[in-house]
Amino acid sequence: MCPLVTLRGISKSYAGIPVLRGAQLAVEAGEIHGLVGENGAGKSTLMKILAGETRRDRGEILWEGEPVRLASRADAECLGITMIHQELNLAPHLTVAENLFLGHEPTVRGVIDRARERTEARAYLEELGFDLHPETPVRQLSPARRQLVEIARAAMRTARLVIMDEPTSSLSAKEVAELFRVVRLLQSRGTAVIFVTHRLDELAEVASRVTVLRDGRTVHEGSMPRLDYSHLIRAMVGRELADFYPERAAKIGGVVLRVEKLSHQGNFQEVSFEVRSGEIVGLAGLVGAGRTELLEAIFGIRSPEGVKVYVDGSPARVCTPQDAIRQGLALLTEDRKRTGLAPHLPIAQNITLANLRAVTRKGLLDLRKERQIAESYLELLRIRAQSATQMVGRLSGGNQQKVVLAKWLFTRARVFLVDEPTRGVDVGAKTEVYRHLNKLAESGAAVLMVSSELPEIMGMTDRVLVMRRGRLVANLVTRQASQEEIIRYATLGE
Repeated sequence: MCPLVTLRGISKSYAGIPVLRGAQLAVEAGEIHGLVGENGAGKSTLMKILAGETRRDRGEILWEGEPVRLASRADAECLGITMIHQELNLAPHLTVAENLFLGHEPTVRGVIDRARERTEARAYLEELGFDLHPETPVRQLSPARRQLVEIARAAMRTARLVIMDEPTSSLSAKEVAELFRVVRLLQSRGTAVIFVTHRLDELAEVASRVTVLRDGRTVHEGSMPRLDYSHLIRAMVGRELADFYPERAAKIGGVVLRVEKLSHQGNFQEVSFEVRSGEIVGLAGLVGAGRTELLEAIFGIRSPEGVKVYVDGSPARVCTPQDAIRQGLALLTEDRKRTGLAPHLPIAQNITLANLRAVTRKGLLDLRKERQIAESYLELLRIRAQSATQMVGRLSGGNQQKVVLAKWLFTRARVFLVDEPTRGVDVGAKTEVYRHLNKLAESGAAVLMVSSELPEIMGMTDRVLVMRRGRLVANLVTRQASQEEIIRYATLGE
């Protein structure tokens, strides 16, 4: 019996630069198949070719053993192939029901039948077990619930193959469990799922087989391991990762950031802590505990009550992000594409964006100086790009994160507020991010890092602050704590 879909010798280049070099992939009907690899390995390009969104240069695609030509998304959809992107393709101004039926609306005498649309949407959402109201505008939904709309839309169209690109990158543990329930439901109906992710432990819960890409080539195909991922990691990065987290060697000095009884109505209450020079402090807790909101308040995105933040012992009057930058604060946001970068601008302009004064002369931008500065950061942070003039949106996730870091390094910040620094970043790029965070601490900066990955908290921090329902409930020395203790504080409190 032949696979549902087979990709053979798929090659693709952009501007003469190879992205795929004879990649292979085979997926059985009803199979949940993992696709992993470092950012830039070619995963997204290969999936876009399969979804009809990008044309291959060479190679062939077989559908149930027969060659097919996928020149457009419509061609792929006719076969039952649909792709759910990491950046969801929904119309935010339309309702859930309208998004579900977009392009396939029920009509009566040429007029869209909205009543039938709502009724059928409600019935289908109930069948899937999704707690979504058909008349809710999509813009009011959380990222996790928007993803459910995308999945429902794919399932409604009798998809035979669903491609999910980094589906868990913005989900809580509870939401991930819900997603896996839906994936298994699709599988029970005979739908195959290609699950693109960097989270090997999550992939092990649902996938039976896995394919690894490296530098545009397929370097491994086989069963998905359940516990030991060392050989997968070795296949992904082409080297051993003996020390995944670099050793902490920074000298801890005096207090740089002090927060005193900081509150923001509805998000957190009377939070107090300190971060010292050379110290990396983790901020742990469940989704909704107030961690991101706390960082945004310190940085001036939210307005807390009174002056409760001190930098180097002096009150930091931070009412706007511009105030924060002047006070020596930097914020690496959780959603780098939406709030950390300008995707349609070149790398050089993104790097200088938060410190334009340094590259202007008499009110005019010094483009030569800007390019030279950007090129120095490309070399310093080992950012893989064609040049400093390349659009930042065309970089891999790991390289985009390095551009965000370069932007804040260029401001000469003293305090780095880092929110989920490795979200959507592959295994190899994570080690690079960790190395640079360590270097920040060694240079004397104070780092406050939000992370939902407890191994990351345990491997990267000197201390860990635990939040629960808007309150700080624990201040632990990392080397004396355990993951179980952190979870206990995050779920049960003091």
